[in-house]
Amino acid sequence: MICFSGNLPVLQIGNHQVVGYGTEWIEESLKRAAASSNRLDFPFIEDIRDGIVHYLEHRCSLRLLPIEDLYEKMRCMLNCLGCTAIAHNLTVLSPPITISLAQSAREAGTGFELAFFLKLGQDIEELIAKGVESICFCDIEECSRILKGHRTMTKSCRQLAEEIIHFVTAFPVTQLKSESD
Repeated sequence: MICFSGNLPVLQIGNHQVVGYGTEWIEESLKRAAASSNRLDFPFIEDIRDGIVHYLEHRCSLRLLPIEDLYEKMRCMLNCLGCTAIAHNLTVLSPPITISLAQSAREAGTGFELAFFLKLGQDIEELIAKGVESICFCDIEECSRILKGHRTMTKSCRQLAEEIIHFVTAFPVTQLKSESD
């Protein structure tokens, strides 16, 4: 049996699946929609967020839920509550995502640094388009060892790791997780 944190379904965001996410991004998305609707005094944001979380934990029969489908259900709920302006202004905001660069390196293969960077750039752009505002990258050293085909960190691995860091930090939504975390 698979156990899900808080009984929340796995969210599908682009090619990535997110497990064990918080729910503060739902509230932030609702606040932004209310502000876009000139409803800064909208008092029910926490109640609506709680209703969405209740749906995810108890009523959603799917174990894998595309983020777009969740937002469509949120819009329907807001429309049923008479909050059509807020529903109209609701845009997708995704929870923070952590990506293992080692997995991306394995997919690209040893010696295929160019393919790795191309695919990584496409993935980041796709996630940004899907409403992701925070991407944390981990396993940078392992990634560089895989791409270089070495078991230990060499000078060329460290140089590649620096290039990877420079590449991912060029995107405003990215952050790095230290190797010791």
